[in-house]
Formats: sequence, structure tokens, C-alpha cells
Amino acid sequence: MKQRLIFALLMSFILSLLMTCWVTLINLGWSQAFFAQWLHAFLLAWPAAALIAFTCSPMIQKLTLKITL
Repeated sequence: MKQRLIFALLMSFILSLLMTCWVTLINLGWSQAFFAQWLHAFLLAWPAAALIAFTCSPMIQKLTLKITL
């Protein structure tokens, strides 16, 4: 359980960080508001991504095993 929680937090952190950066960059470009908007988007996205990663990871692991075996 501890490993699953840490994995979900770390995976959601990096994915949220990179995806919010990408989408903010696409929408705003390099502007004065970029970093403030990116931080705002990240702070909203990370908790949701962590919850989704934690709750969906067992199902995704099972699906991965079925696909790869």
C-alpha cells in the first residue's frame, strides 16, 4: 500500500507538471502570465491526477498483464 501511494504521488506529480506545462504553453505561448498560469493549472491538476492514479492503478496493472502475457 505504501509503495502504491508513493508511486501514484510521484507519477501524478511528473505527469501533471509536464502536461500542464505543455497545455499552458500551447494556450498562452511564452508570455508574462505563463508561469503563474502554469502553477495554477498544476496545483489544480496534481491532486486530481494523484487520486486517479491511486484508484486506477490496480485495474491498469491487471490490464497491462493481460495485454503483455
